[in-house]
Amino acid sequence: MRLIFLHISLFTVCLPIILTGQQRDTGSRQSTYNYHIKKTSEKIILDGNLDESAWENADDVGDFWMSFPRDDRPMPPETQTKVRVTYNDQFLYVGAICSISKEIFIPTLKRDSRDLWTGEIFAVLLDPVNESTNGFNFGCNPAGVQMEALISGRTGTRSELNTRGSSGINSAWDNKWFVETSRGDNYWIAEIAIPFKSLRFDPGKKVWGINFTRGEPHSNSWSTWVPVPVQFLTVDLGYTGGLVFEVPPKKAKSNVSVIPYILGSAVKDYEEGTKVDPGFRVGGDAKVAITSSLNLDVTINPDFSQVDVDEQVTNLTTFNIRFPERRLFFLENSDIFSNFGIPPMRPFFSRRIGLDENGQTIPILYGVRLSGNLNKDLRIGLMNMHTREDAGFPGQNYTSLALHQQVLERSVIRGYVHNRQAMVGGNFKQDDFNRTAGMEFQYFSQDAKWQGFGGGGISQSNGLKGDNFFYNVGGGYDGRKFTIYANIAGIGDNYYADMGWIPSADHYDAVRDTSIHIGYQHWFSRASYTIFPKNQNKINNHRFSAVSIADLNNQFELLQNQARVGYTINFANTARMMAEYRHQDNWLQFPFTFTGDEPLPVAKYQSDFVRVEYRGDSRKDALAGGSLQYGSFYGGTRLEAGLGGRYRVQPWGTFGVRFIYNKLEFPDPYGSRDLFLISPRIEINFSRNIFWTTFLQYNTQADNFNINSRLQWRFQPMSDLFIVYTDNYAVEFWGQKNRGIVVKLNYWLNL
Repeated sequence: MRLIFLHISLFTVCLPIILTGQQRDTGSRQSTYNYHIKKTSEKIILDGNLDESAWENADDVGDFWMSFPRDDRPMPPETQTKVRVTYNDQFLYVGAICSISKEIFIPTLKRDSRDLWTGEIFAVLLDPVNESTNGFNFGCNPAGVQMEALISGRTGTRSELNTRGSSGINSAWDNKWFVETSRGDNYWIAEIAIPFKSLRFDPGKKVWGINFTRGEPHSNSWSTWVPVPVQFLTVDLGYTGGLVFEVPPKKAKSNVSVIPYILGSAVKDYEEGTKVDPGFRVGGDAKVAITSSLNLDVTINPDFSQVDVDEQVTNLTTFNIRFPERRLFFLENSDIFSNFGIPPMRPFFSRRIGLDENGQTIPILYGVRLSGNLNKDLRIGLMNMHTREDAGFPGQNYTSLALHQQVLERSVIRGYVHNRQAMVGGNFKQDDFNRTAGMEFQYFSQDAKWQGFGGGGISQSNGLKGDNFFYNVGGGYDGRKFTIYANIAGIGDNYYADMGWIPSADHYDAVRDTSIHIGYQHWFSRASYTIFPKNQNKINNHRFSAVSIADLNNQFELLQNQARVGYTINFANTARMMAEYRHQDNWLQFPFTFTGDEPLPVAKYQSDFVRVEYRGDSRKDALAGGSLQYGSFYGGTRLEAGLGGRYRVQPWGTFGVRFIYNKLEFPDPYGSRDLFLISPRIEINFSRNIFWTTFLQYNTQADNFNINSRLQWRFQPMSDLFIVYTDNYAVEFWGQKNRGIVVKLNYWLNL
């Protein structure tokens, strides 16, 4: 009860802060930071040299302001950045001159690699609609290695990125754009060309939102043209200047892309004792710009064999783990569909389409997806997909509609309708369906410090009536030093979201080998305080945090609660150390086993443990880190030890390994178990366009050893040849499960 009282207290403190938050005016910032872009008729040759007269006639912007580790000073002259921008009917051009004082650091040649962010990098953030709700980020390093991402209305704080990642940055998105670079003694240059066809914009819009970001690894600093407070990421859409066009860009006359593929495969299932099964498939995707800000995606017989495999984890909860969406078809404007609810309760999650709970493929026949802006304030997402009927399992038709209406400066009123309908023999099964619908209001102040939200929904399934509600309400404040956030959400006993993700509602019964659905209320609060030392030569900041979580059934009986306090040190050399104490109470609703022995009985279990983590300097070629956790666990004890490291050979190779060991011990007769997860990873980049990645995963919990090796050759922009080899073995009683090889060729064709 003390934890519930703590949660209510935090929520009570948080709510009036949210209600008194004041917005800031986008126009005032963009009147101070604006860039008047001049149109050119000159042909610009992309070679990394800004020597055309169009560049000479373009204005310079410079005087980048430090955003991290401090936000109270400009960057020193030796690491300043100057940017010029111009355009013609086809491209937006960005030229950046990046001053350097030390040897250039290039960690990788692999496109879209996370390691890019540990080295020297320049990026441009674009908000073509200029409504701070969605945008694009294009970046490169001095070797011309590219990365791009979709940015949604809230990217969160730096502390959130360090602890659980940002749901507002979609780095799996891929599109066609171009860059070339050059280097001098004390600078490097990036020359970028972004096709207007790759962007979604209003042709009549004269002012876009824009910002420029520079990462400088030697000082572990980030800087921007428009200042961004230290607590936020540099891609926050609330901090953009104005890109003022001389003449607004026009809608492209023809903006249709077709991406067909052909695929050959050979698979052998050793467990079933079958012969090698050869396969041949053809399919493809198409992108059609209905307007400059509204896009139609079509896929027929899609294949996602080239997508990165999921990085496995040891799951010691009683619920399933969520893995991220990586399939390209679902990524553009994905926030229109997915940003409803709260992270543990999402009415829509695209991985529920075409994948089962084990991540295995369910063949998709087709998909159609309309997404983007109907006007400057209204965004739409409309999708229909159909999976194939197979081996006695019905086909499934999925339809989703989501609308986002912009209000105030960065706030949104939004609603959704999702429908899953089973089909057999081309006919709908009238007794096999699930429908959900709901509306929400989400408030963000222009400076991103204040947020508040609330909403509700219902579901409909065959034979279920009443108790089918879903609701969520909450908000928070993210200041430079102090942050606070709280939410309350809940679902009824008969609320089901077959296209969503609400894992804590399904409780597994190990005796009956089935799951039981229970509606529940989720109460969450967190608060943190960050200290910035005056002298940051060694330590960037100290962070103290507290979290309270309580889940109750709809009779307000506790299912689980936890309280944790933590302390984090972020060092100036990018190293990080964290210590955390956690107390947790779990009311196990049904028998459950973590060891495979006699299931633990229904009872209340109390756990207390301490965890420490350390990660070294990510700029070093050799990086190491580790974690140690020990404490009580469901009436027994749990010891977890983790080690990880990698060695990097700049810029062509990365060799890493991750090791996690868990030792579980319970009183008789509930058993004990040693769990190992070992994940070596090898990346070799032969050039900016040829990458070879091999990922091995040895997981005793899943009883699987997996090899996934992928060679990718990007022979033209957005056109690839993939060779993918997979191999799976049983761990406990060693034996081969299956083996396969896939050769896939796709080609991006503009019509």
